[in-house]
Amino acid sequence: MLTALWPASGVLAADPVMPTVRVGVYENAPKLFLGKDGQPSGILGDVLMAMAERERWHMVAVPCEWQACLNALARAEIDLMPDVAYNEARAQTFDFHQVPALLSWSQLYKRKGDPIQAITDLHQKRIAIITGSIQGPFLESMLDSFAVSATWVHVDSFEQGFEQVRQRNADAVAASRFFGDLQASRFNLEPTAVVFQPVQLFYATTKNKNALLLAAIDRHLSVWQTQSDSPYAQALQRWLQTAPEFVIPRTLWWLLSALIAALALALAMSTWLRRQVVKKTEHIRAGEERLNTILNSVDAFIYIKDTALRYQYVNSRVADLFGCNAEQVIGQTDGAFFDEVTVAKLRAHDLRVIEQGERVEEEEVNRSLDGRMTQSFLSVKLPLRDSAGRVYALCGISTDMTRRKQAEEAIHQLAFFDPLTGLPNRRLLQDRVQQLLISLPRLPQHAALMFLDVDNFKDINDTLGHDVGDELLRQIADRMRECVRAQDTLARQGGDEFVVMLVNLSTQPGEAARQAQQVAQKLLQRLGQRYQLSAQTCQTSVSIGVALIDDPTETREELFKQADMAMYQAKAAGRNTLRFFNPEMQAQVVARTTLDADLRWALAHDEFVLYYQPQVDDRGKTLGFEALLRWQHPMRGLILPAEFIAVAESSNLIVGIGDWVLRSACLQLQALSLHAAHSHWTIAVNVSAAQFRQPDFVARVQAMLLQTGANAARLELELTESQLVDDVSDVIDKMDALRDIGVRLSLDDFGTGYSSLAILKRLPLNRLKIDQAFVRDMLDDPQNASIVRAIIALGESLDLAVIAEGVESRPQRDALLALGCHHFQGYLFGRPRASPEAAACAPGSAQAGL
Repeated sequence: MLTALWPASGVLAADPVMPTVRVGVYENAPKLFLGKDGQPSGILGDVLMAMAERERWHMVAVPCEWQACLNALARAEIDLMPDVAYNEARAQTFDFHQVPALLSWSQLYKRKGDPIQAITDLHQKRIAIITGSIQGPFLESMLDSFAVSATWVHVDSFEQGFEQVRQRNADAVAASRFFGDLQASRFNLEPTAVVFQPVQLFYATTKNKNALLLAAIDRHLSVWQTQSDSPYAQALQRWLQTAPEFVIPRTLWWLLSALIAALALALAMSTWLRRQVVKKTEHIRAGEERLNTILNSVDAFIYIKDTALRYQYVNSRVADLFGCNAEQVIGQTDGAFFDEVTVAKLRAHDLRVIEQGERVEEEEVNRSLDGRMTQSFLSVKLPLRDSAGRVYALCGISTDMTRRKQAEEAIHQLAFFDPLTGLPNRRLLQDRVQQLLISLPRLPQHAALMFLDVDNFKDINDTLGHDVGDELLRQIADRMRECVRAQDTLARQGGDEFVVMLVNLSTQPGEAARQAQQVAQKLLQRLGQRYQLSAQTCQTSVSIGVALIDDPTETREELFKQADMAMYQAKAAGRNTLRFFNPEMQAQVVARTTLDADLRWALAHDEFVLYYQPQVDDRGKTLGFEALLRWQHPMRGLILPAEFIAVAESSNLIVGIGDWVLRSACLQLQALSLHAAHSHWTIAVNVSAAQFRQPDFVARVQAMLLQTGANAARLELELTESQLVDDVSDVIDKMDALRDIGVRLSLDDFGTGYSSLAILKRLPLNRLKIDQAFVRDMLDDPQNASIVRAIIALGESLDLAVIAEGVESRPQRDALLALGCHHFQGYLFGRPRASPEAAACAPGSAQAGL
């Protein structure tokens, strides 16, 4: 922390004593390093020392590695750390000033000759990164988006990372472009085309300390960055200026001419002098050749232009770009190689260098003269001055950013567009809907959100294959493009769901609905036509749900829910159907949501109860009971299952409710076993499909029997036919396991499902239960009577007991008995009661009904 000479008020005290500032310094030339004088040096170091001189700060450099510097700053062991990139995580620990001190980006460097140029080349490679830097998480996320896996080698400094690559302990190293461009050749490394993460660099201080220090830094930066002769500009020029050997001075040619003239006038001079001149000339020529070799081997486009913007020098990369040799480029202007728009842009940048002496760093997109080739460059242009300080030329160094741009475009495409259809994906759709809602107060209009679902896509996908299904989705997308305007948004949510957002509809609600309906009908008609898929023809249809958008207070999520609900209403109404969202639909959803919450409360607070309906034989003797679930709601009273079972199944509460029913029935069985007259009674419990599908269902039944002490032989589980069609082998295995522990099994509502005789004969059942729908009309409908007769005959042939439910009259009972059915359940024998004893003895029970 700064010494007490810094006042708490935030204004510098008029104190003659120089405040001490402890600065963390790590090796990252040319941005920051420790100078020979023991003070911070480099771009950021020189700028800081210039501020210290004007502010009368006493600077104390504290050498440290990068992560150690950050740790020391967090603990207030140093006051200031230069070269810190801002991010949200660091802002929780450190304070930053407002004006960025420097702009930078990161690049990967590799050994010369190693085949690493693109992101995909990094798969299974080792990449060195500085511990605690922001480069690591960003690069890891970027590699993940390309499904590239790499191994991370953590180092303490860029120099250590470069050394790891040179020693072959790593394949590539991530570094800032300042350090990399300066140091790569020293380690025999070269840059790759992988450039990423442009960042703003700051000076950072310990959280909630040294606000005055940051304010002073902001004040100087805001002034110096606008001045071409400021300490900031001088630091940039000092550390980023192109090396002198890049310039071809004209005085060199005058010197050669003078030497030649001197030779002509001194023919009589000694042979020794002539030999010295020859050696000197050969040395100069060798120097020029070495310089050309270096410039031609650099992975950059290097050129020099005179004040008329004519090329005076180009390296081989520039000549190759223009498709000619270097001699053909000399003397030409950009107009010979680029189109008019590019020429005008380049000229504006070049004149800033020639006329104002500025250092220009711009990202340029250049188009060739014929317009067929477009490339992106990051260009740095520097003024070349003579001894009098006048600008006589500019030197440009450009790096090809085309691959980086292509990679960015590919990332954008993957992030916001569906790869199968090329349509915007859900993420981009959500963004556009949000922008529309924001604009509604400013630009009043109606809009509409349409959800489309392909009606029988799963059948097509399963029967014809996924390739055909994908082709169908592409053709659907193409047809939908024909039906919407350019300003509308067409998106694919995923699977077989598409979304259309119509904008700029009428401000009148009725007319806006009519316009949306017109587009929807057009979509229904176009998408309902036949499709040619490879060698096959198929036909499908869609269901469309529409939600109108006119209220800016509605949220994006609400609109999506409304369109989704309307779409499901359309599907429920039949294929190729359109439905608009309405308030009644919303009320149903709210009621369903409330019921879901009440069910969760009921399960947690024991609001469910079991009622018992007797099952009797042909003599009226009570054999057992079926346990029937009821909900004792504190406000609505007793609620029957028909009102809440569907919600329980959709919210997956049915499993918990089913376990409660099963445990309660077991406890009741144990209570009945304590009375000899009741110990032979059985209790039948309905088991839902979701409950039966649980992998540990058998184990849970066995555990409940053990915990309650109930007799397994008195427990009967009723399954439905729909449970038999999913996975027959698994169903049979579970039923066998239940039979092995003594549990009885029956098939409920037999005749209403899809089970086949082939499956039925494999099941370890004890009883079939005739559905009450057949019993109710058997006296009036011969077909129902025939079905009942067939079920009874089937039970006898499979040695299964048969019970008829829903028996409400003596004629029904007599008819069933005549057909060979001897077990009954229904109101004739007793209504459901809160206890088995009450149900067995109630008026209208077995004895009263006979």
